[in-house]
Amino acid sequence: MKLFSKNKPDTHTPNNRFVIISVSIAHILLIAPAMTLGYPIDGYEYSGIRRLERLRLINEGILPGEKLPAGGLKSIHDITLHLVGERGAQLDTIPDISPDFQKEIDALFPNLQESYAVAVMDITPGKPIRLALRQEHRGYVPGSVGKLAVVTGLFFELKKLYPDSIEKRRHILRTRMVKGGKWIISDHHTVPTYDPATRKYSAAPPQESDVFSLYEWTDHMLSPSANAAASVVWKELILMRAFGDKYPPSFDQEQEFFSKTPKKDLTSIVMSVVNDPLRKLGIEEKDWRLGNMFTRMGKILAPGEGGSTATPWGLLQFLIALERGKIADEWSCLEIKRLMYMTGRRIRYASSPALLRSAVYFKSGSQYKCRQETGFQCKKYHGNVENYMNSVAIVEHPNNERVYFIIIMSNVLRKNSAFDHQTLATQIDKIIAK
Repeated sequence: MKLFSKNKPDTHTPNNRFVIISVSIAHILLIAPAMTLGYPIDGYEYSGIRRLERLRLINEGILPGEKLPAGGLKSIHDITLHLVGERGAQLDTIPDISPDFQKEIDALFPNLQESYAVAVMDITPGKPIRLALRQEHRGYVPGSVGKLAVVTGLFFELKKLYPDSIEKRRHILRTRMVKGGKWIISDHHTVPTYDPATRKYSAAPPQESDVFSLYEWTDHMLSPSANAAASVVWKELILMRAFGDKYPPSFDQEQEFFSKTPKKDLTSIVMSVVNDPLRKLGIEEKDWRLGNMFTRMGKILAPGEGGSTATPWGLLQFLIALERGKIADEWSCLEIKRLMYMTGRRIRYASSPALLRSAVYFKSGSQYKCRQETGFQCKKYHGNVENYMNSVAIVEHPNNERVYFIIIMSNVLRKNSAFDHQTLATQIDKIIAK
């Protein structure tokens, strides 16, 4: 059953035309954010995510390192869902925009490039829900924001496997040890490795020989935003769907499955495990879909179909469903929210000084592409063909003084838009504070 219906006409045509073209005519670079870290630092005993123990020891002064900002110190027990129950039921249908709120948000954009698309929803407890939208149905390549669809698929599949046991779901996340293998080829993002017994720490791009728990691969996918981790987790969703109550398979069974399953059948599963959950949430294909895995070898081993696209409207629906406890169930939503909680260096929208004391549940994504142009030098986040930068966040000020959703998507060519995203964060926070 769909969770949302639209009470307003679709006046914008989704821009689904962005497709990566041949490397013979363009330099193609898929860039996710620099390393950011998620999950509350007291969550090691619960999740088994080993790097969390190191962060806890740093914050207590036992190990050297940079301590967390005030907004990154929430306990695993402090994270809650804001829209469970009657208040969330009001959002079965996304409400109309709030005229005064909309006017203030619109006033931020005359001096910014026209490609900016935005959705802002103020859900501060004890206050009326307010909504402002700008080009909310305009389609963008989601980049690493698309990894939120993979984690959504993960928790839907886990609930299918163990519908009546949260503990069994958590057990498989902690104990399913997965070798990276060829699925990780290739990825430049570094992922952390920490041994709590020896306190030895390193950070390096994933290797084929790396072994992490499914919880840790999921954490790597959302925190340092490793493309390798996203393909590994997506692969595990395929195995969950294919093997059902026989999951997890042995290594030989896994190899046989991927080598002998007809590619057409495999593609059907690849697309289903990450896109069907979005449809169950009422998010239409034009507002969010994933088309292919995040690594070159992942696309070869388990080919998808078509490109990826997302809109602020679709991502807003996702955040509402998350806070309502509607992604599989309430426990699943709490875990996804914990995995999105930033406990490391903040970037782009989340780097605003106005948010230092605030908890930020965040995913950023970018993709840029360049071609030869006289007088132009291609560099990171300065694409002259496409230059997507997207930020999706839940912001919680101390004592829930302000709680709101924000989605900003842009495609400003030849310019790193990170500072503009940061500035918008400061300005939007001021508006919501009124």
